[in-house]
Amino acid sequence: MLSTNIKEATKVEHQNLEKQVVLKLKAIRSNQDYADLLKHFFAYFSHIEEKIKPFITVSVLPDYAQRRNSSYIKADILELGADIANLPFTTVPKIENVVQALGALYVLEGSIMGGSIIVKMLEKGGVIKGVSFFSGYGEATGMMWGNFIAVLNAQAKTEKDEQEAIVAANETFKHFAYVFEKVSVHPV
Repeated sequence: MLSTNIKEATKVEHQNLEKQVVLKLKAIRSNQDYADLLKHFFAYFSHIEEKIKPFITVSVLPDYAQRRNSSYIKADILELGADIANLPFTTVPKIENVVQALGALYVLEGSIMGGSIIVKMLEKGGVIKGVSFFSGYGEATGMMWGNFIAVLNAQAKTEKDEQEAIVAANETFKHFAYVFEKVSVHPV
């Protein structure tokens, strides 16, 4: 089943990204620090969402319009008193079909699953505003993840499909990690 295989096959890249994000989270000392971190998330999510948009239709993922996306991150940034100017430079993997788009979306949706941990880390540091994105789907988070995984598994009908989704997920993790490594910015 793809959901099992993708988790195992992306473990290294997932851990690499997670390590970078946790280091950034631990360094947050103010709302401005947090807003700066969110700019990285916003820059990457908004870029990759544009790449997957043509492939994730209502017929593929009926509740896609109700899922968390970069607009929530933008709202959090604005709530913190910051803006979306001078965003970090981003690159995204090649997405050319539905299974690749779902592989990329696996990373984006998965980031929400760890959101409650991030919210608690921020609270310990005194940051309590701008957490709508990381608050996930509230009580429905597990159900939304389960619905996504069911779609992911159903779309990967062949071994080739599975491999394409896994490669896309790994590349999505890698490109997301690059956002935290690069220092160049581009204006909005």
